[in-house]
Amino acid sequence: MSKQDTARPAVSNERMHEILRLPLITEKSTAISEHNQVVFRVAMDATKPEIKAAVEKLFDVKVTAVNTLRQKGKNVRFRGRRGRRPDYKKAVVSLAEGQSIDITSGI
Repeated sequence: MSKQDTARPAVSNERMHEILRLPLITEKSTAISEHNQVVFRVAMDATKPEIKAAVEKLFDVKVTAVNTLRQKGKNVRFRGRRGRRPDYKKAVVSLAEGQSIDITSGI
């Protein structure tokens, strides 16, 4: 493993709050929370190392893995007018054994 792989990216406090937009509380995210995983909606330009650094620093936990996916927005109709929901990016953050995040409380 090179030194670059182990180095944590320098992420400012403002950027951390910009990266982690909000926790997603759905049926599926509640089910995977039993396996020490938490789901966040993140900024579209956020990278996995940035997300890992932001979660570790803001919530004071150890992150083992970060998986991301880009969710395409749906085409919708409202009162006969066509529209489109925005695209967004989700991050599934795996926590170390014994770690947890209470997403119901504020940061």
